[in-house]
Amino acid sequence: MSIIQIKNLTKTYHDTEVPVHAVNGIDLNFEEGEFTAIVGPSGCGKTTLMNMIGGLEKPTSGKVLIGGSVMSELSSGNLIDFRLKNIGFVFQAYNLIPVLTAKENVEFIMQLQNWDRKKMDERTIALLESVGLGDKLNSKPNQLSGGQQQRVAVARALASKPKFILADEPTANLDSKATTQLLDIMEKLNKEENITFIFATHDQRVMDKARRVITLDDGKVISDTGKL
Repeated sequence: MSIIQIKNLTKTYHDTEVPVHAVNGIDLNFEEGEFTAIVGPSGCGKTTLMNMIGGLEKPTSGKVLIGGSVMSELSSGNLIDFRLKNIGFVFQAYNLIPVLTAKENVEFIMQLQNWDRKKMDERTIALLESVGLGDKLNSKPNQLSGGQQQRVAVARALASKPKFILADEPTANLDSKATTQLLDIMEKLNKEENITFIFATHDQRVMDKARRVITLDDGKVISDTGKL
C-alpha cells in the first residue's frame, strides 16, 4: 500500500537570472516498510524533493499525497499538525534543543501532542533504550558524542509514531563507527517495527543498506532499483 504518492512534481526557483528546475516532473510511490535511499550528485534535487515530501516547501506544480491529503493544499496550521502526527524528521545537524536532556528532547513532540505523562515517560525511555541510550536519559546534547546526538534525534523522530521518517544526510557529520551503529539501529527498527525510512544521502554505506535506491540527476529520476 502506497503511503506517499508523488505526481508530476516540479520545483522551479526564480531567484537567479536563469530559472533553476530543482525538481522536474517526478512521479514516485513509496510503500509502507521501505528502507530507501535517494541519491545523486550535489544539486540534483534530493533535498528539495525531501522538503516537498515533508511539507517544508511547496511545489511549483504537481502533488505530494500522503494518506489522501495533498500537502500543498493544507493550511499552514493544518500542515504543522499533519507533520506532527505523520512525519518524523532526522537532519544532518541533529537539531536537538541544547538546554534539554536527551529524555526531554524526545518528549518534546509528545508534549505538543498532549500525551499522558505516564505514557510519555514509558515511550521515551523505551525509545532511548531502543537506540542504545537508556543510560543517557539525563545527558544534555553537549555531553553526548555526535553519533549519540543523532540517535537521540532518531528517537525523537519516532516519538509521535509517524507514518514514515525522512532522513536528510543523517550520517554526514558522523565517523565510520557512529555511522555503522546508527544505520544498524535504523535497519533494526525498519525490520522489526516496519518503520518506513527514506534517506537523502551521498553516503555509500547508506546506499549499501538500502533495499531501494532512487537516483536523481538534474531534478529527474534516472534510475529506481530494488523496489519492494
